[in-house]
Amino acid sequence: MELRQLRYFVTVAEEAHFTRAAARLHLAQPGLSAQIRQLERELGQPLLDRSGRTVTLTDAGAAVLPHARAALAAADRVRDTVDEFTGLLRGHVRLGTISGVASGELDIASVLAAFHHDHPQVEITLTETSSDAMLDALARGALDIALIGLTGAPIDSRIETDIVYDAAVQAAVPIDDPGARDRIPLRELRDRPLICLTRGTGIRGVFERACAAAGFEPNVAFEAAAPPLLLRLAARGLGTAIVPALTPAEAATFAVRTLAITDPELRGRLALAWRADRSGSPATKVLLGQLRIALAR
Repeated sequence: MELRQLRYFVTVAEEAHFTRAAARLHLAQPGLSAQIRQLERELGQPLLDRSGRTVTLTDAGAAVLPHARAALAAADRVRDTVDEFTGLLRGHVRLGTISGVASGELDIASVLAAFHHDHPQVEITLTETSSDAMLDALARGALDIALIGLTGAPIDSRIETDIVYDAAVQAAVPIDDPGARDRIPLRELRDRPLICLTRGTGIRGVFERACAAAGFEPNVAFEAAAPPLLLRLAARGLGTAIVPALTPAEAATFAVRTLAITDPELRGRLALAWRADRSGSPATKVLLGQLRIALAR
């Protein structure tokens, strides 16, 4: 029995799918399956039930899983102890972020480049996806750190957050829109075609929760993963975009005019998130600390 086989088994159990587990482990699926079968032969019991659409644990697998996790955690602690003794950082840090924010004020690329320069033996992977997907990945242990949008919905108590961005949510219309005003009550967006970020993003969640509280469902005509496309669509008169606050220069660049949403005012917040109930590797702790310093408001 090898530690890597236990790690493969735990990953398949967490993902409930060989293809997703292989992608997470950066392995070919046939090789992963072969290693799991070898572990099962050595133990004399099937650990995984492959008969359904998703992979599930057998009774033996469910009994083995906590011990496999404990063995991997113990091995990680041995490595971490040696690394701290020698002052060496190595390992793998998995970072997630929402689309369209890793630039400008939130310059994640520069932080990662500096970290890689100082600690070249640490492997870093970066994934762009929705906030909901990252919160799920943090809870499952598939991510170490994430930059997420907060929706106002409750978050798993095991996950800690640090807000790094806080701005008003605004409506954007074409710069030559005939209704010249600076603000719009939320209820007046009820019948407008809207251009929004995709479901699972922070601002979309904040907006939908506010609309539900006001007694209506927003009429979302277009969706996109990042604000620039929303603004381009709004500039061409295809709807009213719901976006984080823009500076006058940014609004002029995209040929839109912004309206403050009122009754109620809405806020878009981004936060670094991580599992508070896990100690994390030394590399994860160092990168998290650097991100919190670099992105602090």
